[in-house]
Formats: sequence, structure tokens, C-alpha cells
Amino acid sequence: MDINFPLVLVILVFVSGAIWLLDHFTLAKGRRKAIAAVESQFAEADFDDDTIKLAYDQARQAASQESWPVEYSKSFFPVLFVVLILRSFLVEPFQIPSGSMIPTLKIGDFILVNKYTYGIRLPVVRTKVWDINQPERGDVMVFFPPHKSIYYIKRVVGLPGDEIHYINNVLYVNGEKMPQTLLASLPPAAPQYQIMSENLGGVEHAMRKNVIPGRLSREGSWIVPEGHYFMMGDNRDNSSDSREWGPVPEENIVGKAFAIWMHWDSLLSLPSFKRVGEIQ
Repeated sequence: MDINFPLVLVILVFVSGAIWLLDHFTLAKGRRKAIAAVESQFAEADFDDDTIKLAYDQARQAASQESWPVEYSKSFFPVLFVVLILRSFLVEPFQIPSGSMIPTLKIGDFILVNKYTYGIRLPVVRTKVWDINQPERGDVMVFFPPHKSIYYIKRVVGLPGDEIHYINNVLYVNGEKMPQTLLASLPPAAPQYQIMSENLGGVEHAMRKNVIPGRLSREGSWIVPEGHYFMMGDNRDNSSDSREWGPVPEENIVGKAFAIWMHWDSLLSLPSFKRVGEIQ
């Protein structure tokens, strides 16, 4: 079962904030009255007497004691609120779960996603409230695909109105061939796949393709509707993308992936920072 973390975070912020406000405007008044009553009761007390001093301390502590929901809410609300603002409007971390973006991104990469470059959106409902920039060809983007409510990450290859052709692992945009340059054939003795440098209208990036094109790489043509984007993985023969489930509507955009900050294969391994850097 996939957990909707943004929804959980919003609920926690709302509940903890509501309890904090209830305490501030209502419950705290009762505690202040109780503390005042203790102060009045011990107004003439001799605090040099250890027994009386201990009784006073215990009575005041009992009068000022907050319930556990109030105590936890006041402690966690500021932290949760800051996390909500950061994740919703500035930067959100993600972990790469699949190999569909090899060689650009590998399984276990932890990346940072810019949440505001394509516009400010409300958390959970994802309604855009402030338009800033639009996705550009070559961007690595996090989004929700048309058929699932889970995060995907692919590269933007088609903009609204573009005509896309993909024939034997060669991409054509509006009739123009996107040039590829061979970087490596692997394994060297009997190559099964190739690492290429692809030029997406001026944006150079690495991609991987099989020597024998896979099912989605042999031949296909699409026209990208207005308000949609055509997404493809850099691991072209091992990627479920717009070639299979269609272009992504603008309202499904989450943000632009811009950096790798850590790589961690599994809990049994040590994190590595060798791959830290900007995403090309």
C-alpha cells in the first residue's frame, strides 16, 4: 500500500496546530488560574522549610502540567510546519526506486526536486496558485503518470503540440532527428547495449539503449496535446513511460529534479557521496 505522505503531513500539521491553538486560547487559562491559586495558597508560606518548599513545588508543577496531546503538539507543530513548507513549496527529497533513468540516475540515488520552478502548487490537491516557468525539453521531471497516483521520474522529450516519432531507438521531434553519439558498447566482447550521448535540441544527456530495440523502441508516433508533456526514461528499453501510457497532463507535475545528494544501495550498505552533483 502506497502512503500519501503529503496528506499525512498536512493532517499532522492541522491536528497539532489546532490543539496548540485550543490550548493557547482556552486550556492555558485554566492552568494559569490553578497556578494563581497555588501562589495564593502559599503566599504566607515559609520557604526556608524544606517540607513546605517541596509541597509548593509539587503543587505548582501539578497546576501547570499540560496533557500529553498538548505537550506533544506544542513540541512537534513547529517542526512539522517547517517540513510542510519546505516539501510543498521549495525542495523535496526523493529516492530512485528503479533503473528506468540509467545511466543518469541509478537505483538508490537520493535526489532533490525543485518544487517551485514550474509554479507554486498547494499540497495534496496540487492546484497551481502561482505560475513561474514551464517545463523545457531535456528537463528531468518528477510527476504523477496518467494511470497511477505514485511518483515517477523521467525526462521531458516532448512539449505541448510536438510531434514525436521513435524509430529503432532514434528520437525525432517535429521531424528533426535528435543526434546521438556513441560513448560505450557493453559488455565490450559481445555488446548487448550502448551508452549514448543524445542531443535534445541543445540539451546533452546520457542515455542507454539495447543493441536490439525493445518492444517500445521499435516504432511509434504521437502528437502531444496542449497542456501535456511527453516523458521518456533514459534507459530507453527498460522504461515504462509516455510511449506506453501517454503524455502527462500539466496538473500532474511535481517538480524538476536538479541534484543527487547521496547514494545508498540498501540498509546493509554504507551511504556513498561519490555521485553527488547536478543532474544533467
